Amino acid sequence: MMKRALTPGTFDPITNGHIDVITRAAQLFDEVIVAVARSEGKHPLFSLEERVELAREATKHLPNVRVEPFTGLLVDFAQQMEASVLVKGLRAITDFEYEFQMTALNYQLDSELETIFIMSPPEYMYLSSSIVRELASFNADCSAFVPECVRVALQEKLS
Repeated sequence: MMKRALTPGTFDPITNGHIDVITRAAQLFDEVIVAVARSEGKHPLFSLEERVELAREATKHLPNVRVEPFTGLLVDFAQQMEASVLVKGLRAITDFEYEFQMTALNYQLDSELETIFIMSPPEYMYLSSSIVRELASFNADCSAFVPECVRVALQEKLS
């Protein structure tokens, strides 16, 4: 039986930390779906379509990874995609607290959906999309933090 996992997030924009988690998940599962959330409440810099396109470009080297947009509940999307596992990256204690709550809630909604966590390596523990957006807004060089397609898109979006 094929094991399919979802790696959900807003990915505004996708970072090298996200790519690390997705790559490691792709080594563990037959298929990984990068689930890009609409997340209008977060007022994303990039549109859902742009975030999906950037994630596709950034993960095109991973043959068992595909990118799909979603709205609504993650557990509903996981069922729709026939995914049995959620893969989340963890950076710091603050991530753990939030993810612990979300995992407990998701378990209440669907006890068949498993969640696993992949710890960020030290070089990505501080990295977040919001930090990248802030750096980019000050014209800082973000090439160490994001794939090249994202660096270019940030430059275009913020110039």
